[in-house]
Amino acid sequence: MPEIKKFDLGSEPVTAMTDPKPSFSSSTMSNHKGFPKKKVTAAVIVLGLLFVIVFFGIILPAQRVYSSANKTHTQAQKAWAGLKTQNINAASDDLAKTKIALTQTQKDLDAMSYLRFVPLVNLYYNDADHLMKAGSNGLNAGTIVLESIKPYADVLGLKGQGSFVMGSAEDRIKLAVMTMGKITPRIDEVASSLVMAQKELDQVDPNHYPGFMGGDKIRKQLTQVQTLADGAISVVEQARPLIKVLPALLGEQKEKKYLVLFQNDKELRPTGGFITAYAVFRIDKGIIHVDKSDDIYALDNSRTRTIPAPAPILKYLPKVPNFNIRDSNLSPDFEVSMDTFRSMYKDSTQKVDIDGIIALDTHVLVSVIKILDDEVIAGGIKFNTQMDKRCNCPQVIYVLEDNISRPVNYVKTARKDLLGTLLYAIMEKALKSSPKLYWGALFQDMVTEINEKHILVDLNDESAQGGVRALNAAGQIKAFEGDYLHVNDANLGGAKSNMYVTQAVNQDYQITGDGSVTKTITINYKNPQPPSDCDLERGGLCLNATLRDWVRLYVPKGSQLVDSKGSEVKVTTSEDLGKTVFEGFITVNPKGTATYTLTYKLPFKVASGSPLPLLIQKQPGTDMNEYTVKVNGKTIEKFALAVDKEMKLVH
Repeated sequence: MPEIKKFDLGSEPVTAMTDPKPSFSSSTMSNHKGFPKKKVTAAVIVLGLLFVIVFFGIILPAQRVYSSANKTHTQAQKAWAGLKTQNINAASDDLAKTKIALTQTQKDLDAMSYLRFVPLVNLYYNDADHLMKAGSNGLNAGTIVLESIKPYADVLGLKGQGSFVMGSAEDRIKLAVMTMGKITPRIDEVASSLVMAQKELDQVDPNHYPGFMGGDKIRKQLTQVQTLADGAISVVEQARPLIKVLPALLGEQKEKKYLVLFQNDKELRPTGGFITAYAVFRIDKGIIHVDKSDDIYALDNSRTRTIPAPAPILKYLPKVPNFNIRDSNLSPDFEVSMDTFRSMYKDSTQKVDIDGIIALDTHVLVSVIKILDDEVIAGGIKFNTQMDKRCNCPQVIYVLEDNISRPVNYVKTARKDLLGTLLYAIMEKALKSSPKLYWGALFQDMVTEINEKHILVDLNDESAQGGVRALNAAGQIKAFEGDYLHVNDANLGGAKSNMYVTQAVNQDYQITGDGSVTKTITINYKNPQPPSDCDLERGGLCLNATLRDWVRLYVPKGSQLVDSKGSEVKVTTSEDLGKTVFEGFITVNPKGTATYTLTYKLPFKVASGSPLPLLIQKQPGTDMNEYTVKVNGKTIEKFALAVDKEMKLVH
């Protein structure tokens, strides 16, 4: 085996016995372990060229795109700020500038189109390109919307010079409604732009982005954007029929009549409250007229036939043998309840032909009166929302209850139509004011009240009602893939105790290794207020009494009850509206508490690592009930339920 020589190039030259002056030729170097000089030089040149290509071909262009995108984002934020302040002109101008900025960003990105052919990098380039195009289509949709409503800026109370600035408020509204039919067809253009945006977003794959170095955040943001886009196009598509017939619904060519029901949420019922009073509103070219208002008992007394009471009434209101129209809203689905109401209403001698039913509760009254400088005069009474010590509630609530609910030994001639008088006074004050004073705030408040289910709508026109459903204004019990919960309380003979009773709902999931899910619902009720004087002979105003609560939990169909505690009757299981229903009954005394607990097994299993979708639907008439969600003992989220809430639970 040949001898291996070792050379220490860092020490003094070593003199070999056989070769006193050893030398290293270029041929010797070429045989040394390592890179030959030519190859090293070539590698350096290649690396240098690669750096130049990456730097000038990717890094610098990417920096230009990034800088341009930041400018576009900043401009978009200005447009959004204009929308939030209801400044329609400023928002429109900033949206136009955003489109210009986005066009420049798209040009900067197009300059890097050669990246389409670079493996791996092309994935991110294509995502960016799809996002740019989706943004462009989204801006087109926004531009159409703003251009469409800009002429109505003054009518809607928005900041900006509209087209209907002359004449009285009624003149403006009439002209706006008469011209609305020319604008509503543009909803098709909005839908088309959103569909194109959705198609671009669908081609972006969030899984391209790793779960480190900020990739996880990008992935979540992209998923959220795709979800929001899907929701937006769904709402627009479904609401399109409603928007198209909106002029007709507002009496553009032929007046429309709507039955307005007042649901007293202080005496909670399945669709939002006990039906206390009603009014017939006639709308002619956008102008509202109150044709009639009356006590709901008067409507019941006008019916020409009686119907035996259904089981829940017989069970929990044993002194009420007949089914009254005031108790017709027993289904938690508003449309189903209104079908029952209509079937009974047709037997009334007071019946008039109507084009739909609109229900509202006390939350709407309090909110609107606050906007109207916290004072409305109706029937010689001043109404406001200041806390009244007589009931520890807003003054408007006490005055209405005092006039409508308190028993007296004489006839209150104004009692039956006080609510209608108040509603008319509210509309009159709003209409006689400058649009810039109240209209914008009232319009925004109406949107909020609908979203929170304090206003519900059931229209005769089925296509228009489809749009109402899309806006979540129909009070439906929805179909849902995953877990579902709707807690529905009905105050049957418990005075107006829901004015004081609070409710906290705890959901605790136990998920086993095989994916089985057992769920425990604990509902804590509390009434901190002392009892009212409920002696009818003394003429007491009975607001706070023992709450008699018929409780139903709507859960996924096929769920199996495991255990129950707190119900004063045996908990029963049934099916309704495509759900399994657990039904019980509790009472809550003034200055008392009650706890109702149900444990049940869900009808499906959850795959390991897969999120569990959950939809919680709010009961109309309730306001900010507390909810806590736990998974295997760990608190996931706490919130006040103002609107329907959809979640994905990770276990």
